[in-house]
Amino acid sequence: MIKILANDGIDPIGKKMLEDAGFVVDTNNIPQDELPRRLQEYDAITVRSATKVRKALIDVCPGLKLIGRGGVGVDNIDVDYAKEKGIGVYNTPASSSLSVAELVFGHLFGGVRFLQDSNRKMPVDGATKFNDLKKAYAKGVELRGKTLGILGFGRIGREVAKIAIGVGMEVLAFDVFPFNPEVEVVLGGGYVAKVAVKTATKEEIIANADFITLHTPFVDKALIAAAEFEKMKKGVGLVNCSRGGLIDETDLLAALDSGKVSFAALDVFDNEPNPRQDILSHPKISLTPHIGAATNEAQERIGVELASLIIQHFKG
Repeated sequence: MIKILANDGIDPIGKKMLEDAGFVVDTNNIPQDELPRRLQEYDAITVRSATKVRKALIDVCPGLKLIGRGGVGVDNIDVDYAKEKGIGVYNTPASSSLSVAELVFGHLFGGVRFLQDSNRKMPVDGATKFNDLKKAYAKGVELRGKTLGILGFGRIGREVAKIAIGVGMEVLAFDVFPFNPEVEVVLGGGYVAKVAVKTATKEEIIANADFITLHTPFVDKALIAAAEFEKMKKGVGLVNCSRGGLIDETDLLAALDSGKVSFAALDVFDNEPNPRQDILSHPKISLTPHIGAATNEAQERIGVELASLIIQHFKG
């Protein structure tokens, strides 16, 4: 009987699918330092972003047959090495796209109206400095008519573009791979509109976008650092709901303090789960703790997709 360790959890519907297919599913989390010993009891492991499945762990678990990642990126898995060992590696790239895209716009709507700072200061000063705060937050801007640059036009980037089009924004899209610039925007009543976004180079987006959102895999150096900030429009807004490390955090703080960047929104950080305190306390940064895929709907879709992939792997 196949035993599966869902070390970072799995949606109850996905768990039931696996159990109905005859698998044993254990959802009790095993700490990372205990995995080399305990994972040997299982045939498969599913993870999210917390658990890491590296070469050293794979080497001491010769009975491991499958690694599943509930989410898009597989930065926490040594994928090539696992595949060399004949281990199946699967992720769920489609299931969380809409949830991440909606979070991007939650941050954008909040950032242009200073909600991240207002929500901090109103409980403290709202009763005594109401008019001062009203004046401080009186220069918001609208998203409609502004240009959103999307760096990375995969599934999530496309969902972001659909929302941007619905809001009335201009979209500039870049990806290192060729892509179809046409997206389908679902409107009320089931009406579907096909709209083509403008393609652009990374340099064109950095120079011309009013807001920039990142949706690329992890890279070995920051995608946005001092040189890129220097070329951006003054007052640009920047969102990263993709991967920590894509933005140089020290250079970001300098750009925020100088006014070059009006606000930033971060769902991911360099040193998770221990982000820098100066990042966490900056009044111009909107913060969430890596919750891009953390909606009930996305987790159900992830669980179902992952369970289906596991069943297909073992039972054909």
